[in-house]
Amino acid sequence: MTIDLHKWTFADREALMALCNAIDRTFLSDRLPYPYTEADAEWWLGMVAGSDGKEGVWRAIVVDEQIVGSISVERLANVQRNAGSIGYMVLTPFWSQGIGTEAVRQICGIAFQELALERIIGEVFPENLASARVLEKNGFRLEETKVGAEVKGWKAMDVITYFRMSTTQ
Repeated sequence: MTIDLHKWTFADREALMALCNAIDRTFLSDRLPYPYTEADAEWWLGMVAGSDGKEGVWRAIVVDEQIVGSISVERLANVQRNAGSIGYMVLTPFWSQGIGTEAVRQICGIAFQELALERIIGEVFPENLASARVLEKNGFRLEETKVGAEVKGWKAMDVITYFRMSTTQ
């Protein structure tokens, strides 16, 4: 199995729509629209084209030439501008195969290099043990638990924050 990250392009519009409409949303934030339309894909791909390498890095997760997920590190704002926030999603049939772990490893290297970040944070819901483990396997350390910090489905949820410093620190 070959796991690669590639830059999103407008040629990936159909694959992006299929991914976003098929993804398990149990542990995702509510910011991903559903249904995910062609207009959503056009807007997002345009934003990525204009911001990649500056305000973040966004990549398709590709396994044996098939897009099976998405991963990004987005630069935080203002006083936290030397930090980025990681987010990722993988289609359910590809869970528990090391794909998320490898994708996080690759994107962290890209983000630290291209964005000159000092740290990357990852936030997970306490119930999402698999995602927490992916971060831990990539050198992320537990920072804090924020009680009621995120709203999902109109319900306040706790969030566990992990962090990883750049390798130059």
